[in-house]
Amino acid sequence: MNRDSLDSRVPWKTAWVTGAGRGIGAELTRLLCRQGVTVYGSARSSEELEQLRQELSHCDGELIPVVLDIRDSHAVQQLFYDWDDVGIMPELVVLNAGSHDPFSVYEFSSQRCKELLEINLQGTINCLDPVLYRYLKRDGATERQRQTEPLAPGGLSGQIAVVSSSAGYRGLPVAAAYGAGKAALINLCESLRLDLRGSGIKLQLINPGFVRTPLTDKNDFPMPALMEPDEAARRIVKGLLSDRFEIIFPRRFVYLLKLFRVMPYRWYFWLVGRVTGAGRDVRNN
Repeated sequence: MNRDSLDSRVPWKTAWVTGAGRGIGAELTRLLCRQGVTVYGSARSSEELEQLRQELSHCDGELIPVVLDIRDSHAVQQLFYDWDDVGIMPELVVLNAGSHDPFSVYEFSSQRCKELLEINLQGTINCLDPVLYRYLKRDGATERQRQTEPLAPGGLSGQIAVVSSSAGYRGLPVAAAYGAGKAALINLCESLRLDLRGSGIKLQLINPGFVRTPLTDKNDFPMPALMEPDEAARRIVKGLLSDRFEIIFPRRFVYLLKLFRVMPYRWYFWLVGRVTGAGRDVRNN
């Protein structure tokens, strides 16, 4: 069976995927394009996007490169103004862009934290702002307006998926800034999910375990249940086709991390410290 095959064809005609130049974002873009979706793939690097566009030039769908730095809220807003002018509003939005900068307490700095949070947290918020505005406006449109601007598949005003991480469940060594941003995204999506009830907007949260990407390549410790990015992309699409709020993979590993959320601090700190060696004075290493 074709590894890119799914149980059924995907319902979306258009999608916006951030962080599409590499890793999970690139694999998700490949899978969607092979399923006939027109993907507006954004990344900071035009070279990566162009290479991917050429690779996918013979697919049923199409990659339309969008060079964008999601940290620039004005640039994000301008992208949507440009799309408004030509009647574009993707049916599916996957906010995947993010970065990773592991550092110990001995390297802790406000600047490194700020740079990471600007991408992982504020960058995602910058993207949610114009998307939610337009989807909510579409939900409140009159019947005549709906005929000229059709709803997303299933009668939805739109579908949004935010990629966080299972690292946001509890604090982990050398991930103070990364985990804080991901934990904030989890809380943000939980709150928005409640606020969006009855709005016609489908919001989902994606919390992967370890996936082999240029970001996880920065880790210098063994990563259990490490998953390849093409498999992660398939798990994401299957999750997007479901009614689940949270999409997790690999399930057994992430469920173990979920168990840690209810573990008393004393047990948790002892167990994670023992497994990871956290607390060693890295200046002596």
